[in-house]
Amino acid sequence: MDDALPRVHAMPNDLNAFWMPFTSNRQFKSAPRFVVGAKGMYYTAADGRQILDSTAGLWCVNAGHCAPRIVEAIRRQAGELDYSPAFQMGHPRAFDLASRLAGLMPGNLDHVFFVNSGSESVDTALKIALAYHHVRGEGQRTRLVGREKGYHGVGFGGISVGGIVNNRKFFGTLLTGVDHLPHTHNLEHQAFSRGQPEWGAHLADDLERICALHDPSTIAAVIVEPFAGSAGVLLPPKGYLEKLRAICDQHGILLIFDEVITGFGRLGAPFAVDYFGVQPDLVTTAKGITNGAIPMGAVFARDDIYQTFMDSAADGAIELFHGYTYSAHPLACAAAHAALDTYLEDGLFERAAEMAPYWEDALHSLKGTRHVIDIRNLGMVGAVELEPRPGAPGKRTFEAFLKLYDAGIMSRVTGDIIALTPPLIIDRSQIDQIVDSIRDVLPTVD
Repeated sequence: MDDALPRVHAMPNDLNAFWMPFTSNRQFKSAPRFVVGAKGMYYTAADGRQILDSTAGLWCVNAGHCAPRIVEAIRRQAGELDYSPAFQMGHPRAFDLASRLAGLMPGNLDHVFFVNSGSESVDTALKIALAYHHVRGEGQRTRLVGREKGYHGVGFGGISVGGIVNNRKFFGTLLTGVDHLPHTHNLEHQAFSRGQPEWGAHLADDLERICALHDPSTIAAVIVEPFAGSAGVLLPPKGYLEKLRAICDQHGILLIFDEVITGFGRLGAPFAVDYFGVQPDLVTTAKGITNGAIPMGAVFARDDIYQTFMDSAADGAIELFHGYTYSAHPLACAAAHAALDTYLEDGLFERAAEMAPYWEDALHSLKGTRHVIDIRNLGMVGAVELEPRPGAPGKRTFEAFLKLYDAGIMSRVTGDIIALTPPLIIDRSQIDQIVDSIRDVLPTVD
């Protein structure tokens, strides 16, 4: 276990001003849970306890907390070049990073547009898709297709193509011209599958129905997570992604993979593109690109998409009217370079692949534990689904979350699912600790 940071932190005396995101503010502020430090696999709580991180922060700290190369790179960059505009200007680290990332991505996804988050990555990819069809003379392609239970961030584009009800229902009509595929989760046919379920590839055929309804010549892009993460680790059935690719090819529709979660080793490969062997046209990333240390994201674009923009504008004209003040921020680029160094030099993608079978067996050992109705896993990702408490969905898992925290485990709950995505540096004893803690806690939850 890593030592606690030798530092005293004063606790805030007023919790009212901070409106916390995706949080029951009243519940938290009545019994706050503060972390004051982190190192390796562990958070340090305000009371000095070490809390084992089973969720890599929020799916992002793949190399563990305060990775030394990343810490030093940020410190050094902050004293050298703190900020540089990305509009009509550049700094060398941004171009070097784009080249490194393009070299890591398979196929012809050779061009990188830098953003600052997964939400920005998704909205950028959607805008690129719409603009691409416009500049190539098919401006009628304005429709977008997402998937039920999909999570694509919280921008208006992302929640429009996303399919999580509470992320959508409060915010009006959202983008028009959006349709949704059915999600891939079915307990009757898939419960306790190890890895990709055998049942469900046919669900991709619903894209043909959507094409028939709207005419495929009006559809710009389909966006899916290779597996739905925030909805509770809903895995693609065998052959499902391949079918989506074939239907998109047949009708000239762009396929976007949202790899904000799956990118940078989560499945034991650099990207889900590698893992599944399915080549999309655009890929969104964030989170692990800097190991969560500095906000950053990137959209990967197929070479001919980029070239279409380059060939469509007059010399000296801006080809794509889009970008952010903090695109390719120098500190973020430094952190990303150091994160890549850490992943590659420490062999963390390979480590994840080697650890995945042990992770799978450990998770599935929870079958038969009180309340457990399904267990899912892929790479270094897992989910333990609990039977909902009658009339109170999500309450049982939140109670389990609180008890796991008291037992020294940081977990993540989404609905009635405990989602598990540990840093890729995890060892077998730490996997055992996570699983044994869940096994101990669930019988104590009503």
